[in-house]
Parts: sequence; C-alpha cells; structure tokens
Amino acid sequence: MASETPLDRFRLALTGAARAIAREPELELHWTADAPALQGNALRVPMPGRSLPAEQAGEARGFADSFALRLRHHNEGLHRRGAPTEPSARACYDAIEQVRYEAIGENDYAGMRANLKTATELRMRADPITRATRSEEVPMPSALALMLREQLTGQPIPLAAQAGVEMVREFIESRSGDDFEQLAASLHDQRAFQALSLDLLRHLELVQSEEIDKPGEDEPGEDHPGGDEEEGTDEEQNSGEETRQEPVAGEQGEGESDEDQSQETESETEMTEGDPGDEGEEGMMPVRPNRPWTDLPESFAYNSFTEEFDEVVEAQELCDYEELDRLRAYLDSQLTGLQGVVTRLANRLQRRLMAQQNRSWDFDQEEGLLDAARLARVVISPGHSLSYKREQEQEFKDTVVTLLIDNSGSMRGRPISIAAISADIMARTLERCGVKVEILGFTTRAWKGGQSREKWLGTGKPAQPGRLNDLRHIIYKKADEPMRRARKNLGLMMREGLLKENIDGEALLWAHSRLLARPEDRRILMVISDGAPVDDSTLSVNSAGYLEQHLRKVIDWIEKQSPVQLVAIGIGHDVTRYYKRAVTIMDVEQLGGTIIEQLAGLFEVD
Repeated sequence: MASETPLDRFRLALTGAARAIAREPELELHWTADAPALQGNALRVPMPGRSLPAEQAGEARGFADSFALRLRHHNEGLHRRGAPTEPSARACYDAIEQVRYEAIGENDYAGMRANLKTATELRMRADPITRATRSEEVPMPSALALMLREQLTGQPIPLAAQAGVEMVREFIESRSGDDFEQLAASLHDQRAFQALSLDLLRHLELVQSEEIDKPGEDEPGEDHPGGDEEEGTDEEQNSGEETRQEPVAGEQGEGESDEDQSQETESETEMTEGDPGDEGEEGMMPVRPNRPWTDLPESFAYNSFTEEFDEVVEAQELCDYEELDRLRAYLDSQLTGLQGVVTRLANRLQRRLMAQQNRSWDFDQEEGLLDAARLARVVISPGHSLSYKREQEQEFKDTVVTLLIDNSGSMRGRPISIAAISADIMARTLERCGVKVEILGFTTRAWKGGQSREKWLGTGKPAQPGRLNDLRHIIYKKADEPMRRARKNLGLMMREGLLKENIDGEALLWAHSRLLARPEDRRILMVISDGAPVDDSTLSVNSAGYLEQHLRKVIDWIEKQSPVQLVAIGIGHDVTRYYKRAVTIMDVEQLGGTIIEQLAGLFEVD
C-alpha cells in the first residue's frame, strides 16, 4: 500500500516471523512505549524510531523473538506449579526459565541469536548490576541468568554487566558445582530443567530443601513443551495463556516477585550509558513504573540539590525553524486519520461552551417576547394573561487552561503524538470560544542526572541530596500567544532524544505558579501523563518514594487550597491514586475525547 510507512512494513515482518517461530497463526504484534509484555497472543514490543535505527530495530526484534519462543517452548502452568514462594528465589527461577527458552532460539538460529543479544545488552545497560560496587549490591537474578546464558549459548557477558557478574562469579561457581552442565543437557525438557533449576537455587541457599518438592511428581502423564507439536495438556496450555501478562522475566531484580517488579526494579533500572545530556539515547529510555504508594513520615521534606542547571525554555529555542517545520509535518502525517475524529469531538466541546456563553431566558415576564409555549393555557383559560419571556445574557467567567504534558521517555511513540495533536486541536477550539490556553511540557535535560549529579559527586556525595537531575520545562505555547504562531512548536515533541525522565511534582508547581499569575477568574490545570514520577538519579540516593511523596503533597495542596482547578488524564496507568479528579485511558486514541469531556465538565462547574 502506498500509505505504508517503513515502520508499518517492519511491524508486519516482525509479526510474520513471530507467528512462524511461535506456531501461532493468530498472533498479533503491537508497538508500545511502556514495558514490553506478552498478553495472550498479543506481543507488545518497544517502538523504534521512525528511521529504524539499527540498535532500536534489533531491540524490537529481540523482544519479539523472546516472546515468540516463550509461546513455543514454555508451559506457564508447569512453571507456576514449581515456582518457589520466596520473592528473590522466584525472581531467579523466572530469569533462569527465560534463559532456557531464549537459548533454544539462540542455538538454532543465527539471526535470532543476534537479535536476542542486542535486546539483552540494551536491557543490561539499565539493570542495577551495572551500578553495583559491592557483591551485596549485585542482583542475583541478573547475575545468575547471564552466567547461565554464557554456559548454554556461549554468548559473553554484556560489557556493562561484566564487573557486576565477576563480583559474584566465584560464590556462584563454588556452590553450583556441575548444575550449569546438567541444565545445558536438559535444555529442551522444561520439567527436567525446572527441577534442576530448583536444585541450583537450593545449592545457592535461596530456598530450603524442604520448602519445595520436585515439581510434577504427583502429576504423572503430563507432557512438557519441547518444541514438538504437543506442548502439555490442553488444561496447562489454557492456564498458560491466561497468565502470560508479565514483562520479560529477565528484567526483574533481586528480591522481587512478578507483583513486586513494578514497585522497585524499574525505579532502579533507568540509568543508561552515554554522556549526560546526550540527545541520541532514545533507545535507553526508562520504563515507567506504576508503583503502589508506600506511606512515609509526615515530616518528609523535599529539596533539590541544586537548581543551577535547571532551565525553562521555549520550544523554538531547542531547535531551528527548519527542523520544527519538518517535525510538525511528521506529526501531521502520523495522525491524519485521528485528527478528523478529534476535530469532531472538539466541535462538540465548542457547542457546549458557546451554549454557556450565549444566553438564557427569564420566563413569565410582563413584557418582552411572546412565549409561544404558554399560549395553550390562554386558549384553555381565557382568564390567563399572555406570558412573555426576556433574553438574559449568561455570565461566563474569563478562563485560562494550561495543558501540562508529560515529556518523559515512556511517552515515546504514539502516546506523545496523540497528546501533541490533541493539545493542538483543544487550543484552537478553546481559542475560538474566547478561552486562553497555555501548553507546557516537562522532562529532564539528561538521563543520568546531568550536571547536578556531577556536582553532587564532586562535593563528596552528601547523603539525602534531594532531587538530583537537571529540570527542563518547555513552553510550547504561552496563554496570550495565538495558536497559529505556536502550532509548529508542538512538533518538537517528535524530536528523538527530547523525551527523558520526569519529575512531576516540581512541574505541577511550575505550571501552577504560571496560572496564579494570570488575571482570569477561572484557571484550569490539566495534566497528561502515563504514570508515576521517575528519575533514577534521584531515586537511587534518596528515600524510597521520594518523588511520589512530593507529588502527592503538591496535588493535595492544589486541590484543597488553590483556586486552580486540577484534572489529570493517565495514559495506560492509573493516576486516580494521585488526583481526585482524574480518568485513566488504556488506549491512547481515547485521549482526544477524554480531554474534551474532562474540560467540558470543569467548565460546567461554577
């Protein structure tokens, strides 16, 4: 088809390959800016950049191959029955199983070997093992998985993780004996491999001997998946399909179960290779956690180590006008189909707003326009006098709306495109209704803390330094600026390397302070985000939940004490845990309509 982009053709090729590997003709593959995941027969893999950079394309292929191999060679029911209950042991158990089914593909297919190698190397760059300075800090699931992968496939330990693995290699080898060799001999037999992996965990004293029986001993007659046409019983297969909804097991850290993974690991795994502030590290974006809240003392305080390197910058200052033109054209080309839908919804919002602004009627007046609706009672009872109505102008408060858009790495791809085009449509619609709109974005200048972290390191790494990254707050459109002048600026959100980490609490305070300086009677702040605040540099050296605590305090203060009306839209993650007035959407295509409904509801509140 003429309308197919290289990205579309790449997705179709990945889908076909995954179907062939998994032997699943109904398998579907979708892009995601969130954590890669396998859900039933749907694969969600990282979306590469529009130019298909080799490293990002390899990452997408690697995750697609891994998920397809999981469908082909992994029986989830059998796996769950043998799983240890202790979280750290379970994390190791899951990581070992992932190594098994990936090793089958790596050993049989050279192309798959290269793809899985790329995905593993990229994943390891963000793993806590790369930052470990003592053996106690090395996550055992990562080290164990890499050493087993080395044994099963001959693949070397990724460079970023070599130092961490070497810290614990002697300990693991001294206790494992010939466990790795036995595991290699049972690669295609999940049941036998599972039993041997539990032996390995017992030898490493991660589980007790009496804690787990050999899996499946009381379940004779069950088949195991091994690459043949029959992979376990129908009951086991159905059970496996129902539970395949977790990200890749190898992304888990030490001491975490599947349920705990999003709570801690991803908050620790977002630091990446490269120089601070490098604009070309799109493929190393953090995966957004959506962690449950952990209570912290009321005396918990928030501060920034330094604000010297923070910046508030207008969009056109971050790239030249020629590039803005090119980025805006790309944004329009990506969303031509969606724009018509959002425009129709925007027209509906305009009608609702204009209805509030136009007029109302006072009935049963002595003079004015004849009220034809009440003529019937005069005909029935001639004693009734004629009734008149009088038009009355409806007071409509001067209003300003700020759209605060999360510009973090996990918004990359379709979510940020939808947010940008929806902001464009809303701004033009509200402008026609006499409502002023400001469009802001927030991210950080660097992945690894940037100059703030360098300064902290240079001062001897004082404890509890507070926020430890360089903020970047972007003004896409000022409230008093016509939309026609700012329209190109929204294309900046499509720029590779712009989207990094996010510190929501300070971004809310910034947007809120700009609203308070406005003269309008009604001030509305709408936040568009896809999860909790994330900045690995800050989270790695402060108390757990440091950024979330601050965000909650800021939200509570605005909602209870500020004249600003606050509303939030979460994309793919539940933000109702933070905001009283909020809605969560699972499909980013719902964003345009959701913005309209939320704004309309706020305008109808006096």
